[in-house]
Amino acid sequence: MGRAFEFRKARKMKRWSAMAKTFTRIGKDIVIAVKEGGPNPETNSRLRAVIQNAKAANMPKDNVERAIKKASDKDTANYKEVLFEGYAPHGIAILIETATDNNNRTVANIRSYFNKCNGTLGTQGSVEFMFDHTCNFRIPAEGQDVEELELEMIDFGVEEIFADEDGIVMYAPFESFGAIQKELEHRGLEILSSGFDRIPQVTKELSPEEVADVEKLLEKIEEDDDVMNVYHTMQESSEE
Repeated sequence: MGRAFEFRKARKMKRWSAMAKTFTRIGKDIVIAVKEGGPNPETNSRLRAVIQNAKAANMPKDNVERAIKKASDKDTANYKEVLFEGYAPHGIAILIETATDNNNRTVANIRSYFNKCNGTLGTQGSVEFMFDHTCNFRIPAEGQDVEELELEMIDFGVEEIFADEDGIVMYAPFESFGAIQKELEHRGLEILSSGFDRIPQVTKELSPEEVADVEKLLEKIEEDDDVMNVYHTMQESSEE
């Protein structure tokens, strides 16, 4: 299996337990999608993708509809997507995706976490190049031949495809998202969820004590309401 498979397996064992945080994240995604392309999922492919993810996260339909209605209100603040880059202790690169309606607050908060945990907030472009920006799709496995599907989807940018207990997962470069989404919909295949990841090109193994130092910073960052995703170059165990 390739890098995307290992990355997904390791992350799955980790942090996505806070359901309230997941719903908050999806709510922001809905606002961004609606402000960008309107409230109709039929004509807004980004909103369609967010609604699929909301369903996969068991977010109640009423919550989704309420969020779309709220996002359509011109008085609702839009969220700006801002990327932060820096280093945790022991040379671990960190990439932080945020969605904020107050950039000054977010910058101040992120800087304080790095300062408190012996990290360094970097400049734009300082670590982003160490990660591959990818997109992913998950579809039901039933009735699908993974090898055959891989051959068919290569033309649309898919680089890695594998089955796990949740279905069939495809990974491709970030730029291929629209083409793959369109093709899966054209084939009538149900998209269970989709999204984006930043996969580290190289990871670094640390001692348990060093891991604890890095985890302390990661936890502070992930608790921030403006933070959507955190990626890093620390080698994670998938057996926890």
